[in-house]
Amino acid sequence: MTGLLAGIFRHPVKGFTPEPLQSVDLAPGRGFPFDRIYAVENGPCGFDAAQPAFVPKQKFTVLASLPRVAAVRTRYHEATGDLEAAEPGAAPFFGRLAEETGRAAFAAWLSGVLGEDAPGPLSVLAAPQTWRFTDHPLGQVSVVSLASVADLSRRMGVELDPLRFRANLYVDGWPAWAEHGWTGRKLMLGWAEAEVFKPIVRCAAPDVNPATAQRDVEITKALFDAFGDMHCGVYVQVTKPGRLGLGDACTAPQDEAVAAG
Repeated sequence: MTGLLAGIFRHPVKGFTPEPLQSVDLAPGRGFPFDRIYAVENGPCGFDAAQPAFVPKQKFTVLASLPRVAAVRTRYHEATGDLEAAEPGAAPFFGRLAEETGRAAFAAWLSGVLGEDAPGPLSVLAAPQTWRFTDHPLGQVSVVSLASVADLSRRMGVELDPLRFRANLYVDGWPAWAEHGWTGRKLMLGWAEAEVFKPIVRCAAPDVNPATAQRDVEITKALFDAFGDMHCGVYVQVTKPGRLGLGDACTAPQDEAVAAG
């Protein structure tokens, strides 16, 4: 069962603009490159860069609690660590998140943009080494099947933008929802090998329209009404390094009987 890689995205600042990529190199024990390497805490969250530990998303400026974040458009320059940010009605921001002064400047700019929606105080956290501010401490790479999103769209009677689900990889060609039966099984993603860790439990973030920054649907309710859970997409963990690019094959687990025959 083979699909094709239709989208590759990183989210350098947790909760903010997805950035499309043409290809990416994945390796075991390392986070998705430049994905969620920064996060903006909304009030002190206790994160210690010297001993990084998982912090729940509710402690950060994310779409689940602050839909207005979707109105802020960001672009990260990996070579320099610079961030561009813009929001209608505000002067644009440009600063170096790789430096403490730049992170403080972005927090100040964002405080002015979000106002009382984010009581804060806001502070930009930088991930040390291979740490990532993911929604699950062991969720290395997130994968969403476009067929599953299309089926959910049909059930809800609306056309859902797959970017609502803020995945790293989007695959076209797998049967809808088949991925939720693959926990513990191997996938080939381009030239990288990965193991499916678990389905992704969805929160209120996908309810926010990325184009309008408005909460206009109820994804979790629709998922629960249809399937009795709130799963959409899977987390995978890379087991063998490799490069994957747009259009590459994404081979799903073979049935054991078929593989043996």
